[in-house]
This record gives sequence, C-alpha cells and structure tokens, in this order.
Amino acid sequence: MALEHERICTIEDIYALPEGQRAELIDGQMYMMAPPGTVHQRISYALARKISDYIDRKKGSCEVFLAPFAVFLNQDDRNYVEPDISVICDKSKIDDQGCNGAPDWVIEVTSPSNPQYDYGIKLFKYRTAGVREYWIVNPQKKSVMVYDLENEKSNQYTFEDDVPVCIYDDFIISISDLL
Repeated sequence: MALEHERICTIEDIYALPEGQRAELIDGQMYMMAPPGTVHQRISYALARKISDYIDRKKGSCEVFLAPFAVFLNQDDRNYVEPDISVICDKSKIDDQGCNGAPDWVIEVTSPSNPQYDYGIKLFKYRTAGVREYWIVNPQKKSVMVYDLENEKSNQYTFEDDVPVCIYDDFIISISDLL
C-alpha cells in the first residue's frame, strides 16, 4: 500500500481561494490566515508610518508596503507570503503583482492563534530567501524579536525599549511611543 502524499499547493491555489480568504504558501504547504484584530492593525499601521516617515526624511529609495501585499519569496509557484510590513529597497523587485524576491526588512505582528508560524517556519523561510532583517512583534508578550539576518544576530526587546533598526544605522523605534 502506497503512503498518501500531502498535496503540494501552488500560487494558483492561493488565487483560487474565495474572495476575502487569505492564505500563505511555504514550500507548497498552504497556511490559512485569520483576519487581523484591532491591536494588530494599530501596531502595523503605526510602524509602517514611522518607517515611511524615516525613509521620506532621509530621502531614501526604499518603499513600505502593508499586508495584504504579495511577496513571491523564491520566485517560484510554491512560496507566497503576505508579511504585515515589507520594506523593499530594490525597486526592480516590485511590479503590479507585488514583490518578486526577498524584501530587505519584514515585520510580522503575531496572532494569538499561531505564533509558532512566525517564530519558526517564517523565520527559516525569510532567512533562506535573503531577507536582511526580520522583526516579530508580539502584542501579547509586549516584545519585539529582532533578527539581523545579514549578520546572524538576534536580540529581544520589550515595547518600552528603544529598538535599533539593523538596515539603518541611525533609526531607533520604541513601540510604546507609537501606541
């Protein structure tokens, strides 16, 4: 008797989902996403504004995108994510469909339902795809885990701490100041 094989999903399956249903695809495995809550949205929006303001002040070329925004991490049909915040500095990666390749900086705000997804599966995928910096903002624990993937370093902070941004030498964010 042959073992049953798990079905490999593709981006075509993502686009075939019913209107309003969101999911991500990691190595052909589909992960359904619940709608974000109010705290999640407040944090995402405040962070995106802070980052955008910094980039504008510095006359930088990077762009900030809020979910839902398609990121085709490996430029294949088996990996598709919608980070809460994507900062993309290489404009050649951006087209009408989304981002083709790894963003420079990704921020995920955890959901109470499955934080292991952000801390495990996505961390590994972002690291191997070439994301330079990855933040996991956890509203329940009021913590920020910062992964400097370029230099293979990580640090944990609280919402009260000044959190240095790895891809920018002179940029610090305090989550509590944003809320």
